[in-house]
Amino acid sequence: MSHIIILEIGIAVLLVASVGLLANRLRFSVIPFFIIIGMFLGNKEYPDFLVTFLEQSDNTALTHGIEKVWSFFTFSESKPFIEFMGRLGVLFLLFYLGLEFSVGRLIKSGKSIIVGGSLYVALNFVSGLFIGWLMGLPFKEVMVLSGLMTSSSTAIVAKVLTDLKRTANSETEVIMGMIMFDDLFIAMHISFLSGLIIAGGTSVWAVLGTSLLALGFILAFLILGRRLIPFIDRLLQEKSSELFILIIFSLLFVIAGVSETIHVAEAIGALMAGLVFADSKYIKKIEAMVLPYKDFFGAMFFFSFGLSIDIYTLGGAIGWATLAAVITVLCNVASGYFAAHFSKMKPRASFDIGFTLSARGEFSIIMANIGKAGGLLPILQSFVVVYVLILSIVSPLLTKESRRLWNALFGKEEGISKPRKTLADLEASISPKKD
Repeated sequence: MSHIIILEIGIAVLLVASVGLLANRLRFSVIPFFIIIGMFLGNKEYPDFLVTFLEQSDNTALTHGIEKVWSFFTFSESKPFIEFMGRLGVLFLLFYLGLEFSVGRLIKSGKSIIVGGSLYVALNFVSGLFIGWLMGLPFKEVMVLSGLMTSSSTAIVAKVLTDLKRTANSETEVIMGMIMFDDLFIAMHISFLSGLIIAGGTSVWAVLGTSLLALGFILAFLILGRRLIPFIDRLLQEKSSELFILIIFSLLFVIAGVSETIHVAEAIGALMAGLVFADSKYIKKIEAMVLPYKDFFGAMFFFSFGLSIDIYTLGGAIGWATLAAVITVLCNVASGYFAAHFSKMKPRASFDIGFTLSARGEFSIIMANIGKAGGLLPILQSFVVVYVLILSIVSPLLTKESRRLWNALFGKEEGISKPRKTLADLEASISPKKD
């Protein structure tokens, strides 16, 4: 049946594109749509309404025809390849994030973002510990749960700010700085999870040793990698587009592969590669070439994640995930309040900051997949599906209505409108200049 693999992949990409168009028309984030379509089609069992219809019709020929058609939409032949495409999506997502990230930007953003970011991480991580304790989960599962509840979705946040035309607002710089702070923490936490879960550490010292190895790899890579940038720039100089992208991708995959070999998550290797290439004088060309791959394989990552979920097992996680989503929003509004206070902004900015940062997406799924790779309890996968779906839908809606909600609760505040900027203008204003 290998001859239908291309057809199945074509159907998968067509479905992903279709729900993406629907999401854009409805002005929603595309991420939950990609996950949902994967969940509904990835199961070999028919939906209940179709089962009832076939039983009532009692038509053997009709049943056989539907079985044949349905087999294309379960992706039984192409699922391993789609999962590999999703794995590439993780690498491109983290690599692109590394290209956009800069420690210098974080430092330049100021004390308010450091304080707000620290509170954001602390409140969300502790809330994860609390939910894990209520659920009675073992230590490893609690660590994964705390991490996935701490990681905001950079992709959703950037899209929401752009769609709502809030890139010129004063709180947007704080939001972006807090996301950078959060991404830095998540990178360190994934390193810790690598030692705890992927490397299979069974003692405190074994986990600590592997985690320190991961940390040492990150630091050594950043130091040595940046020294190699002049050599890499010479290698990329005046190369054709074909050779240029081959060199970039070969280095990305080798670095990610080496990191996985020494029990550091391959996603961290991709992030480190992005951080190194961020100092290249060809950064704009690299970003332009990588962006389409990030978008395509990133979409397949969310779709493949949906395919891996049995929709009939989600019931036990709905209550816990809903409670966790409510706590996440409350914690984020609290951290937004302190960030707004230290930035000397009006209190209403706490709603803008908190609701925007509540979005969850790619990084929560990446950490849940680490738990899956380590053979942890399946409840984590069910939990993250419901949790991400709730917040990836609710967060943009709350952000859109944040001003009305504030006015309804606390009364209207007078403000002065400012000229609008693009998101690129905002990033450039807080980025250190590169030679």
